[in-house]
This record gives sequence, structure tokens and C-alpha cells, in this order.
Amino acid sequence: MIHNSDTREKVAKLRADTPACENVVHFNNAGSSLPPRPVVDRVVRHLRREETIGGYEAADEVRDEVEGIYESLAELVGARPEDIAITDSATRSWLAVFTAVPWREGDRVLTAVPEYSSNIIAMLAAARDRGIAVDVVPSTPAGEIDLDALRNMLDERVRMVAITHVPTNGGLVQPVSRIGSMIADSPAMFLVDACQSAGQLPLDLDDMAADAVSATGRKYLRAPRGTGFLAVRGSVLDQLTPTHLDLYSARTDGHDVRLRDDARRFELYERNVAAVLGLGAAVRYYLDVGPQWVHDYVTALAEHLRGRLADVPGVTVTDIGTRKSGIVSFHADTVPARTLAARLKERGFHVTVSAASSTPWDMGERGLDAIVRASVHYYNTPDEVDRLCTEVGSLLKG
Repeated sequence: MIHNSDTREKVAKLRADTPACENVVHFNNAGSSLPPRPVVDRVVRHLRREETIGGYEAADEVRDEVEGIYESLAELVGARPEDIAITDSATRSWLAVFTAVPWREGDRVLTAVPEYSSNIIAMLAAARDRGIAVDVVPSTPAGEIDLDALRNMLDERVRMVAITHVPTNGGLVQPVSRIGSMIADSPAMFLVDACQSAGQLPLDLDDMAADAVSATGRKYLRAPRGTGFLAVRGSVLDQLTPTHLDLYSARTDGHDVRLRDDARRFELYERNVAAVLGLGAAVRYYLDVGPQWVHDYVTALAEHLRGRLADVPGVTVTDIGTRKSGIVSFHADTVPARTLAARLKERGFHVTVSAASSTPWDMGERGLDAIVRASVHYYNTPDEVDRLCTEVGSLLKG
């Protein structure tokens, strides 16, 4: 796919919308991707309007456009607009749901080995403060969650199964649809962290059988930093009372508090309207490009990168999983990950480092301290992959 003429033409048009492609080779898309020109233009245009007439007045002018963003996000994840809340990050979205659960002592949370440290911290804090149990489902030899083990661990005490769809390191795509189907008839709530998958994998709330999905804007969706969203099924909404409320998420007559009856109970009044408009522009841009095409291209390009890296002497690709994403991780025998990433940056290649602290259970089990992470996107090209691998080889020889 990555070498045919139609694909090359489409990628060239997408790169033309991404001026930074002229200056850098950006393989840090699982950190923060390069925004396309229409997204930047939408943010700047609103900021100029705020400069001209004031923030509240500018917000009033785009009220209908903002409402349309809920419809776009709903389309993105196969939900209803009333199931959507707009936040400032994936972590805020995930925490909004997790902390809204009325945890009781003895409740259990089941999660997976490659979970992200921010989620782990919240779960362990709840174990300390609320008396819940956090149980880690083992992985298969290939690296994904062991579904047989998950089935055996499910019982009436399991209040939540919390899974990161695409972990921050290691290339893995967890089988969330199979997980959701398995727990659908149990009392457990299913919370999916789609921080790395939104914008590179097609998402569907029904297909995943998820009760809630959290995501960010800045990664594969190519939206501004400081944006995120949350999708929560109406069937579980009344089980969740957000920790933080204000006059937007709830109402009061001075004596009682009544929550909103939609997912916006997880929002607060104040927001960066320009960034939200940028999120909306980014989601529409992605939907217009085509989620399935994006998935196919990113997956194929990542496989090309894995194959090229495997041919570089002294490099070990550390990805796991039967199904893999656009995140590619590796380490070198002779150069520490941080040193290698820094030298690549000096040469115009943007990669990053995943440390053991970001996924402590997974990295600890695999005996990894730090790895280089190169995450590809649809505006990257096979030529950029080849140049990166050539540069890695040259640095190791040097």
C-alpha cells in the first residue's frame, strides 16, 4: 500500500497541509503530532477574534460551531452527541470517569500489564484510600492481555475493567472488542483509554462494548495540545458522580444539586475555546481523510519501519503483540536510548524515549529501562523511514 501511486499522491497532499514536513522528520506522533494548516488557522482566527471583541463575545459567535464538534466527536467513536464531553486531555477524561465511580471497600479493578503510569497511579491511590483491589491480568507470550486469565478473574466484585487500547510503548494493540464482549454480561464497567488509538485506528463504542472511552487531541488526531474528550454511555451515566462540579455541569437552587443528564456533567464552564475549535477542525480533517485509510497506511508504514530497523546491526525492535500499531520501539546495543534520541534530533529526526516509569509493569517484566519510540503518521513517507534507519546505523557505527 505505501508504495502505490495513489497513496503517494494522497500523502503528498496531506504533507502540503503540514508545513513542518519541510523542516523535520517527525516520528513523535504518539507524543504530539504536527497539526495541519486548517487546524492552526482555525485556532488563530478565533484568537484574533477574541483580540478584537473579547472572549465571551467571540465564544457567543461560535456557539453553533462548538455544538457541531460534539456531533463530529460522536461520529468519530460511534456514539451520540449527548454521550460526549470535551476536556483538556486524555488523563483528565480518564480520571473524570475513574474518580466518579462510588468505590466501596472490597471492589476490584482489573487491568493489564502494559498500563500507563498515570492510570496506575490513580488506581493504586484508590486502593490506598478506598480499600479497593487492583488486580493485573497477565499477558500472553505475544504480549496482549490473556483473555482466558481475564475470564477466570471476573467475579461479582469486579467493578471496573480498565484497559489502554494502544499502550504508550511496544506497538501493541489490545483486543478491546473481545475484552468488551467478555465482560458485557458482568457487573463490571469497561473503561477504554484510547489516548494513542484515536486518530490512527477506527473506533466504535458498540464494537468495543465499552462503557466509557477517553482520548486526547494532541496525538494522532493532530489537534492542539490541551484538548481531549470523553464518551460515556447513557446507560452508566447515573452510576457516575464527577468529583468536580460547577454551574455548567450541575444546577442548584441553593439547597440541592442536580447533575446534568448528559456527559457534559464531566465538563466545567471555563475552557480554551480556540483550542476546542482546533479540536473540531482536527476531527473533521481526520474523518475526511478516512479512518480506515489512515489505519491501513499507518500500520503498513510502521511494519516497514520495523523491518528496516531489524536489518540495522546492533538494533533490537522491542514491539509486542499479535496486532501492532503505528508505534515502533527499539533499543541499540551500544548507545543509550536517550543519547540516540538526542543525536537523531540534532539531525532533524524527532523521536522520543519511553522510560520504565511510563509503563512500569510491562517494562519491568521485560527487563527494559528505556527504549527509543518512533511513531509514524500518514504524513510520513517510506523515504523518511529509510533515512531514519540509515541515520541510526550511521550513529551506531560512529
